[in-house]
Amino acid sequence: MTDTTATVATQFFARFREQLTKAIVGQDEAIRLCAIALVAEGHVLLEGVPGTGKTLLAKSIARALTLDYGRVQFTPDLMPADIVGTSVYDLTTRTFALRRGPIFTNVLLADEINRAPAKVQSALLEAMEERGVTLEGQQLQLPPPFFVLATQNPVEYEGTYPLPEAQQDRFLFKVRLDYPTPADEMEVLRRWESGIELRDPAKAGVEPALGKADIDECRAEVGKVVLDEKIRRYIVDLASATRAAPEIALGASTRAEVLLMLAARAYAAFDGHDFVTPDHVKALLGPAFRHRLILRPEAEVAGQTPDSVLDAVASRVVPPR
Repeated sequence: MTDTTATVATQFFARFREQLTKAIVGQDEAIRLCAIALVAEGHVLLEGVPGTGKTLLAKSIARALTLDYGRVQFTPDLMPADIVGTSVYDLTTRTFALRRGPIFTNVLLADEINRAPAKVQSALLEAMEERGVTLEGQQLQLPPPFFVLATQNPVEYEGTYPLPEAQQDRFLFKVRLDYPTPADEMEVLRRWESGIELRDPAKAGVEPALGKADIDECRAEVGKVVLDEKIRRYIVDLASATRAAPEIALGASTRAEVLLMLAARAYAAFDGHDFVTPDHVKALLGPAFRHRLILRPEAEVAGQTPDSVLDAVASRVVPPR
């Protein structure tokens, strides 16, 4: 273990978690996955029923980072220009000027992303993959770092548009926010009763604690984490197994393999290691692959889910020793 990696990465995550737990109770795994995605230069799709803290988590992350923050509330009448921007005619100069949309920021909250039609959702595709947008024929770069946090409700389908597979594949993780434990819910009630307004990260005590320099420093240390050839083969074998599984019609993509590798290195660094272990890969398999799989109809009828199928796939692939 290298002390530098352990110090930089573990302290980064400790400071990140310290701020977020001031507003977020009982979602430690979601906090960890968001931190990994931020450092691994990925994006996160947050899924959960109403009232589990999806928007609050995204707002708290934006508050904890000394970066520019933008929010788009996705609705059925939203247009692509509402996200990326458009040309506006200036009566004074009698010329058209580019008005940049809210996507030109560091942390973008795409709230209820499945409320908007596919043409609006696709406006994010280029930005998420290439960190740039084409606006009025011009290729414009987004300010680094660029981090998208999108939320969606999995139970209310009226007036929603499922995300296309190509869009879902751009997200590093699909993070599910379940109900907290009764003990965590008791803590939420105690905080509200004591006057801590948890709906507002600032009022809950979340403070800007990490900036671009901290993220860059952590990313540099994560880049030094060793990925053995056997671990690389393990990742490829897991992805290949999803494509061969009889329950799955569409398996994990090559992009999924790359993103899982990058995430595993970040997770290892947060864990105080300077090398990736099979456990780091296996722990991230569900969040990294679940939204990229399409199950066969017979598997869905049998009550299987992407997570249950991934558990079976992982049990069939022997990890390296």
